[in-house]
Amino acid sequence: MSFRSLIQDMRDEFGSISRHTLRSRSHRSGNASRAAAAEPSEAMDQSCWSQLPPELLREVLVRIEASESWWPARKDVVSCTGVCRTWRGIMKEAVRVPEVSGKLTFPISLKQPGPRDGTLKCFIRRNRTTQTYYLYIGLTEALADDGKFLLAARKCRKPTCTDYLISLDKVDMSKGSSTYIGKLRSNFLGTKFTVYDAHPPYDGAVVSKSRSARVIGLNQVSPRIPAGNYPVSHISYELNVLGSRGPRRMNCVMDSIPASAVEEGGKAPTQTEFPLSSLDTFPSIPFFRSKSARIDTTSQSSTQKEDRLVLKNKSPRWHEQLQCWCLNFRGRVTVASVKNFQLVASDDNGSGSQENDKVILQFGKIGKDLFTMDYRYPISAFQAFAICLSSFDTKIACE
Repeated sequence: MSFRSLIQDMRDEFGSISRHTLRSRSHRSGNASRAAAAEPSEAMDQSCWSQLPPELLREVLVRIEASESWWPARKDVVSCTGVCRTWRGIMKEAVRVPEVSGKLTFPISLKQPGPRDGTLKCFIRRNRTTQTYYLYIGLTEALADDGKFLLAARKCRKPTCTDYLISLDKVDMSKGSSTYIGKLRSNFLGTKFTVYDAHPPYDGAVVSKSRSARVIGLNQVSPRIPAGNYPVSHISYELNVLGSRGPRRMNCVMDSIPASAVEEGGKAPTQTEFPLSSLDTFPSIPFFRSKSARIDTTSQSSTQKEDRLVLKNKSPRWHEQLQCWCLNFRGRVTVASVKNFQLVASDDNGSGSQENDKVILQFGKIGKDLFTMDYRYPISAFQAFAICLSSFDTKIACE
């Protein structure tokens, strides 16, 4: 039997086990729930794969992870983690964080820094009617295709501010949902924004005083791991004295990322798991601890604003022939818009190295209600998406 046939047989096997597991869960009640819960394990024990030597099983799963490098084929890697604890443990070791692998596999990957080498090319679809925004990662080299859904956001207007609630679910974007992961809040003028993470972005993170705990679904979050509003970024737009004739000027202070992260050998904090008990209902999503570095609690509490990473938009140049402001988006942006921007590390970080010239986040228009979003280390997909949402908001004092 060829290795490809072996893998295909393996997929069919755990596919049938997974379907059997879902049917069992839908009919659980009382004592029957314990019997139904045991059935998947019994099915696995009777499978031919239960007799496979651990070394060979590891080799097969590692090769699946390596061969299925992009979506939609990447879903097979996620399916492997939902078979049993043994398979999940092997995949925990095989799947690396996006910073190293450049791949988005599990939902927690959206909270982890992007790749150091290269960028992750995504795009955003806007629905003006429902005031919702959807983030996808591209499946091809095209500017936009069917894409793999990543995140969704819904705009909520309030008397003194505007909130953009960000969720892992396309439909349920309420703050009480188990898939809610954070929000973007603007001031009345739309010139200042704060990005809040629903989960601690690093050890010792301080929750906002506005609300220290909330109920997710019908389960109260464990008091050991508080959930609430953790400020991770502050975005500001400068007043534009030229009105709509001049480009916007924006500044982003990344509260959860040290300025040293963009220097050689620097590290950015990496979230390792979603501390939500209600997410245990998704068996195919492993939330595991990684070997990536975290910011020390003591040093983070004493960090001053000067030590935080500051991003600024790259200044465009005026094109005399076209009579407009221009930036080199390397073919990823095709429509002129005041919303278009590129973010680089500010000189205020004090590094003064060539790292400051690298574009960390790029956002631009390619069609009606369609925009590209490319990001890289040290920011995550969640942070990049929130920053781009700030560009959609109406800015009374800047335009």
